[in-house]
Amino acid sequence: MTSFFQFYIQTFRDIFKHSSIFTTLVLSVFLYSFFYPIAYQAEHAESLPIIVVDEEQSMITNRIITTVANSPNVEIRAITGNFAEAESMLRKQQADGILLLPSNLSNSIRRGETGGIGLYLSAANFLKTQKIGLGLATSIENALVEHTEKFQNISEFSPALSIHKIPLFNPLSGYGSYIFPAVAPLIIHQTILLGLCMLIATYRQNLAWRTSTTQFWGIFFTILTIGTLGCLYLFGFTFWLNDYPRGGNFWGMVIAVPIFLSSIIAITLFLATYLDMPERAGHVIVFSSIPLFLLSGTAWPHAAMPIWMQHIAQLLPSTQGIQMFIQLNQMGVPTYFIIPKLIYLTTVAAVFLCLAYWRLNQRRN
Repeated sequence: MTSFFQFYIQTFRDIFKHSSIFTTLVLSVFLYSFFYPIAYQAEHAESLPIIVVDEEQSMITNRIITTVANSPNVEIRAITGNFAEAESMLRKQQADGILLLPSNLSNSIRRGETGGIGLYLSAANFLKTQKIGLGLATSIENALVEHTEKFQNISEFSPALSIHKIPLFNPLSGYGSYIFPAVAPLIIHQTILLGLCMLIATYRQNLAWRTSTTQFWGIFFTILTIGTLGCLYLFGFTFWLNDYPRGGNFWGMVIAVPIFLSSIIAITLFLATYLDMPERAGHVIVFSSIPLFLLSGTAWPHAAMPIWMQHIAQLLPSTQGIQMFIQLNQMGVPTYFIIPKLIYLTTVAAVFLCLAYWRLNQRRN
């Protein structure tokens, strides 16, 4: 036990001694936790440019335009009576949407006819499209409700019941609240992958170096300690600081963190045995980060991927970890719901720890 703690402390010293390894394993987590969420601090896209085509120029269209202008989601760039002119501006990317108020709008409302108002959106950015659609739909609904109240005694027409959408696990419907909880486990994954590969490659530059069982577990638990603290920092302080959904199943998260980290450490120890220099670890990061995130199912759903790609994605511990922590931190699922993921990650950790130990003790020329 004494020798284990000696190797445990010595590994910490080696990490602090090499500034590049220390920066990767420790400081990068702090840097990511502050700089990454800054880009999504606003959470929502606001003041998105639209063009209003008012063919009728009546009291009701004026009321709709006034209500739309007060919406924080959109900004009216121009009001015209020519749809072709508005379409040309949309194609030139001078606006993201067109609101068409046709010439027969007032009569359609009085008669209770469906249709009438047209909404044309650019599909170049789905987030902008969603916000424009939401802002315009709400504004138009409010304007029509006020207008039709005048005709309740002379017409059977009544507006449909309003539908209020309340997101269950992302109450603000913010992009930062959606993306960062998925990126956080990948940050831990990639910092461990890069930092531990550099550490082992540094050790292996001495061709006579071979790890003992005690040193092997000393290295393992050192990285496990750093990774656990990093996870608790991101899932706790960073989520709280940015008001992201959090704390759904705290004890489930506490159980899942060391199991997830063990699988990452095991794979990294095995991978590091094939690197001839510490700098080679950077090559692994360059081509792995984006594919790992895309295969996690966050940026693009697995159901929309080819079957063979879905199978590859499910084999990756990063995919299992990202989905698992979203379920625990944001959705608050019971712990038994993630047991299959825990079993898989435990199996991966056991297999690759054995392979890594075997590789690290091989004689090298």
